[in-house]
Amino acid sequence: MTTLSTKKVNSPQLTFYDMGADVVAFSTTREGGCSIGNYAAFNINNYCGDSPAHIAENRRLLSELLGISSQHIIMPHQTHGTTVARVDGPPAATLEATDALMTDCPGLCIGVSTADCIPILLYDAQHRAVCAIHAGWRGTVKRIVRQAVRSMCDAYGSDASQLRAVVGPGISLEGFEVGDEVYLQFAEAGFDMGCIARRYEKWHIDLPLCNSLQLQEEGVKDIQLSGICTYRQYDRYFSARRLGIQSGRIFTGVMLK
Repeated sequence: MTTLSTKKVNSPQLTFYDMGADVVAFSTTREGGCSIGNYAAFNINNYCGDSPAHIAENRRLLSELLGISSQHIIMPHQTHGTTVARVDGPPAATLEATDALMTDCPGLCIGVSTADCIPILLYDAQHRAVCAIHAGWRGTVKRIVRQAVRSMCDAYGSDASQLRAVVGPGISLEGFEVGDEVYLQFAEAGFDMGCIARRYEKWHIDLPLCNSLQLQEEGVKDIQLSGICTYRQYDRYFSARRLGIQSGRIFTGVMLK
C-alpha cells in the first residue's frame, strides 16, 4: 500500500493498493483538490453538501491523474442496502439505491464513497472483473459482501477462492461505539459477538473484521487489510463521526487497465 500523487500541488493524493498489474485500486485522502472547510480538500461526493463547482474540479483532477474522462468515474447514490449493479459503461443517470458496483470493462473506474463505513474492493484476475462495495454497519448486518461475491460469481463466472480483496479505510473497533440496539442487530443476524464485539463503557464492534469474516465465509482467501482507522486519522481521511455529516467523503475506486 503506497500513497502517491502527481507533481501538481492540488493534485489528489491517493492511497494505492497492490491487487495486480492489470488493475488500479486506491482510496482518496483529504489532500489535494480545492474543497474547503470540512470538505477540504479532496471530495467528489455529490450528496454531502459540498460545492458543485469544487466537486467538478476535483473529479477533473482525479480523471486527469487516472488518465480517463470524468464521465468514466462512476459512483452510486448509496442507501445502506445490498443492491449490486453491473456497469458496462457510463450510466445515463445516477445509480440510485445502490451500494456496490461491478464491471468487466477496462477504463471504467467504479467506486464507493465512505467516511467511517467500510469500502471493499474485489478483483477477479482470471475473468478480468472488479467490484467496489460500501459496507456501513447496516450493510454489514445485511451481508452486502456476501451478495457482492455471489453477484460476481453469477455475472462473470468468478471463483470466490480466486478473488483478491481489499478492505479499505474505515472506523476501527476502538472508534466504533454503538448502542445496545445496534449490538442486538448484529447478534440477531448470527454474528459471533465474542469475536467481533468488545465492551468498554459501551459496546464497540469491529466492522473491518466483520467484513473480512464474510469474505472468508464466501471462500475468499486473498484479503488485504488497509489497517487505516478513519476515526483516528481524520486529519488525513474523512470521518463523519469526527467532522459531522456535512463533511467530505473518501472515494475508494478500482479500474481495469
